[in-house]
Amino acid sequence: MEIGISTFVETTPDPQTGEVISHAQRIREVVEEIVLADQVGLDVYGVGEHHRKDYAASAPAVILAAAAAQTQRIRLTSAVTVLSSDDPVRVFQDFATLDGISNGRAEIMAGRGSFIESFPLFGYDLDNYDELFDEKLELLLKIRESEKVTWKGGHRPAINNLGVYPRPVQNPLPVWIGSGGNQESVVRAGLLGLPLVLAIIGGSPVQFAPLVELYKKAARHAGHEASLLPVASHSHGFIAETTELAADKFFPSTQQSMNVLGRERGWGPYTRSSFDAARSFEGALYVGDSDTVAKKIIHLRKQVGITRFLLHVPVGTMPHDDVMRAIELLGTEVAPRVREEISKWESESK
Repeated sequence: MEIGISTFVETTPDPQTGEVISHAQRIREVVEEIVLADQVGLDVYGVGEHHRKDYAASAPAVILAAAAAQTQRIRLTSAVTVLSSDDPVRVFQDFATLDGISNGRAEIMAGRGSFIESFPLFGYDLDNYDELFDEKLELLLKIRESEKVTWKGGHRPAINNLGVYPRPVQNPLPVWIGSGGNQESVVRAGLLGLPLVLAIIGGSPVQFAPLVELYKKAARHAGHEASLLPVASHSHGFIAETTELAADKFFPSTQQSMNVLGRERGWGPYTRSSFDAARSFEGALYVGDSDTVAKKIIHLRKQVGITRFLLHVPVGTMPHDDVMRAIELLGTEVAPRVREEISKWESESK
């Protein structure tokens, strides 16, 4: 059971003061957060790609490379790379370079993206949303497979027996598929035999169990060893010394962020009662003291089959010291307990 962190490197207004920190400051803070995550024994850190004013990570590989030079063990991944609006050659080159700097700790999490700002920015038509992803994933996997590539598609110039460099330390370079719970994306990942990441940010996480089974069924159908394929969750949460303190610290920035997205997407207002319901034992928010969060992660592993858990923190803008403390608690208190309990449970299940 792997435990880690994900972030979108947000620069939203502080919910208390209204102050907005610079993109540069938030990027530097994230590098510090990754270094701490490595020091406290977390397994993985993911940085998500966005192209809008309130997010500072349009180039996750660059941020991860800065952290790679200061870390020893932690795996470094995008969360996600918006592959549909990027060039798979450059994506592979960037993450192969990160793999070299980190000596084999880079991963790509490829997704279609729930935000669409990158499409007009790079000149892509949203009418081709699904087709772009399918085609570019095919090219990315072909580059991963072979140093010399011959390929032809409809949205990028053809490649005729050309080399793509540098080659990564890992062979193959890990490529995960990120999904918001769409059945089609889950089946695609299974048929390709690629690891799956589910964004479990609403409802009851247990409701995702049939999707994991569908993924494994598709993998078995395609001849892959389904039991060896990892499944990750990306879930919002926060840890503090007490559950009440964690909830009170995490709610203001979460509410602010959810209401901004809600206005853009037609959702209703995000209330404290919605927040409190979501942090119940069966809810999708992992907010509380170390004991509370550990129990929820263990439940997720046993009921849904998740083998990697990414705590997404912060949501919106929170004090850097609070985020660092949450990372410390996740690494020193939550992760050891989860690993011990899951190891024991798996031994008894054999």
